[in-house]
Parts: sequence; C-alpha cells; structure tokens
Amino acid sequence: MIVTLIVLCEVGFWVLLAAGLALRYVARKPRLGAAVLLCEPLLEVVLLVVTAMDLKNGAEPGLRHGIAAVYIGFTVGLGHSTIKWVDARVAHRFAGGPPPVKPPRYGMARAAHEWRTAARWIVAAVTATALLQAAIWYIGESGDTGSLQTWQQKMLWVIGINLAIAGGYTVFPKQEPGDRAGAGR
Repeated sequence: MIVTLIVLCEVGFWVLLAAGLALRYVARKPRLGAAVLLCEPLLEVVLLVVTAMDLKNGAEPGLRHGIAAVYIGFTVGLGHSTIKWVDARVAHRFAGGPPPVKPPRYGMARAAHEWRTAARWIVAAVTATALLQAAIWYIGESGDTGSLQTWQQKMLWVIGINLAIAGGYTVFPKQEPGDRAGAGR
C-alpha cells in the first residue's frame, strides 16, 4: 500500500502542478492557482501519516518505508524549485512571460549556481535522513531497522556527491571558450 501511495503522491504532485498552472495562466485565476499549488504539501503529509501508521501497526521496516522517507525529503528539498522551474516555462510559453533565466555556464557564477543546487539536494537528503532516524527511534529495538539505516547511508552519498560537484566547480571553474584561448598566449 505504501508503494502505491508513493506513486499516487507523485502523480498527484504533477496533476496539482498542472491544475494550478492551468488555473493561473489559462483561466486567469492566479489566486485559485496558487491555492491549488499550496495543496501539494498535503500529499506528503498523507504519505507520512500512512507510513507511520503502517509502522505502528507492526509492519516490518523495509524498502517501501525508506522510499517514502526519501520521497518526502526530496519533495521538501526540491519541490519548490521544481514548481518555480515549471512555472517560469509555462508563463513564458502560454502567458507571454519573459524567457526563463538560464543558469550561468562559466566561472564563479556557475560555481554559485552549483552550490545553490547542492544546497537543495542537501536539504532533501538531510530531511530524508531525519525522517529515517525518526522511524528508527519510533520502531525502537523491537524491529530490524537495517534497511532504514541503509537508506541513511545512501543519503550521505547524495550529500557527498553534491558537495564534490559544487566544490569541483569552485576549485576548477569552467572558463569561457574565449578565456582559454587568451590564457594560452
């Protein structure tokens, strides 16, 4: 049931996003569209409650509980930026809005962009890790929490990879093609 609910939450996320943006730009009802978009966190609250109830009713902690925590964490960390990204493109395409701003490609501006992206992923991973730890404490010593601890380790990898990418752009900033030609002279 948890896996089905995760799939329904993901589908619900995109349905609410499409409905909110359609109301905002097609029906010209920006407040109603914003209200629909604000309903999206309710999906994660439902998933959190159902997952906690499943564990409380004696379900063996497993893959599905880990995926639920990771899904909620990633929605917390990346959901808002995803909505903004889609909103900018829909506004440009269907409402005459300005073209979406492209991320910088070179130099320290690119490094700053990568650190902002890494921060969102880190928030997602830390949120997931905290939810997994809460589940481990909730279960206590009466159950096998190994699968949840494995998910926590995976979230540490997500943090490490994002720090490495952002750090790489900081230490080795990508140079504009014209700068490379001038640097070799």
